[in-house]
Amino acid sequence: MEKSDSQKNMERPRVIPPHGGYRDLKSYQMAEIVYDCTVVFCNRFIDRRSRTHDQMVQAARSGKQNIAEGSMASGTSKKTELKLIGVARASLEELLLDFQDHLRQNGLLLWGKDHPQAKSVRNLCYEKNRSYQTYKPNIEPPASSETAANSIICLIHQTNYLLDQQLRSLEKEFLKEGGFSEKLYHARKQSRDRSSNQ
Repeated sequence: MEKSDSQKNMERPRVIPPHGGYRDLKSYQMAEIVYDCTVVFCNRFIDRRSRTHDQMVQAARSGKQNIAEGSMASGTSKKTELKLIGVARASLEELLLDFQDHLRQNGLLLWGKDHPQAKSVRNLCYEKNRSYQTYKPNIEPPASSETAANSIICLIHQTNYLLDQQLRSLEKEFLKEGGFSEKLYHARKQSRDRSSNQ
């Protein structure tokens, strides 16, 4: 019995795999919260005319945007996805240093890992449907700059942990399956083989 065209199409390997869906990534969700928190923090505690204000907001935005762009690029270039996720990770590391600098330069306490408030902020990650609203009491008045900065530092650490896991997973996948060029070559070869056997 001859197979229908739709059955034949289903058997063919997908050259461009499903991609996008970045809004479902935990790393993106966390990066979006970091961005929203950073904008509020900077508007409250950093002079809006200063270069630091702009740099911190841009670093937070870069973290979020590069995760989204990497996810969209994954269909045709795992190499580009890896690069963009790496850029996101670097941007958030830069932002982390800015918050730590703010605390140090203003003589404020940097919470240790076992600080009760640090534990409280970290535990918020287990709440369902997290958003900026989940962390709002730690960022907006009457929260101090010390509380706000440390809360965002906790968030950045959690986001960076997720991005590190994502990068390791992408590296393994890239080494195992190759990139778009390799998939395209194999798909063309299989198509030619099928044509010659008909």
